Amino acid sequence: MKIERHAKILELIGKYQIETQEELGERLERAGFPVTQATISRDIRELKLTKVTVDGVHQKYTQLQEKETNLYGKYVSVLRDGFLWMEQAENILVIRTLPGMAMAVAAAIDNIEIPGVAGNIAGDDTVMCAIRSKGEVASVMEHISRFMKQT
Repeated sequence: MKIERHAKILELIGKYQIETQEELGERLERAGFPVTQATISRDIRELKLTKVTVDGVHQKYTQLQEKETNLYGKYVSVLRDGFLWMEQAENILVIRTLPGMAMAVAAAIDNIEIPGVAGNIAGDDTVMCAIRSKGEVASVMEHISRFMKQT
């Protein structure tokens, strides 16, 4: 169902000037794909959709065309460049970064897709990384530590 829904989303954004998640959801519903707002947000992220201005006023969703094929390496580099230290707080991993780097480090962790990470919230120099279970925190920390040791 997800593959078909993703294909329909790409078809819809190619055919129509869709400006909002609500509009996308309505068009998906009409096409026989009942979705929640959370599903639409996840699909937008997974399909790497972005908004572009079409006439100087209106925006529409389009698929991000990656010019660089080695984004994974860039994300690892951002993680390594901004990371200072981390510590566990129950099933939350608190990650300290250089000032101003927390959002970039959080985005890197999201895009590297470390198993066990549910999501991140970033401030200026701190990332709160929600881990799916308390038992998975050590594995996530080890995963991140391995990135720090890469050369």
